[in-house]
Amino acid sequence: MQADNKIFDDFAKFVNGAAGTFAGMGREAEAGMRARAKEWIGGLDFVSREEFEAVKAMAAAARDEADALKARLDALEAGDAAPKKAAPRTPRKKV
Repeated sequence: MQADNKIFDDFAKFVNGAAGTFAGMGREAEAGMRARAKEWIGGLDFVSREEFEAVKAMAAAARDEADALKARLDALEAGDAAPKKAAPRTPRKKV
């Protein structure tokens, strides 16, 4: 009866060792896949959310400035379209 327990104990140790080894292999494979995925995604030139929001704000500010300049230009062009009155000239005195 003691021999049967020894065989079961050895088998249980073997199975536990194999399970630990397979679990370690799984963790190592997962870490490797994560590293490859990060490397692949990093090569695609993605930007972070903070960088995207900063550029988005800069584009909105540039658009607002362009709209303001366009309105100013339109106002200036509308002023140029109207005939200007020439200022009366004063005769120069001869010295």
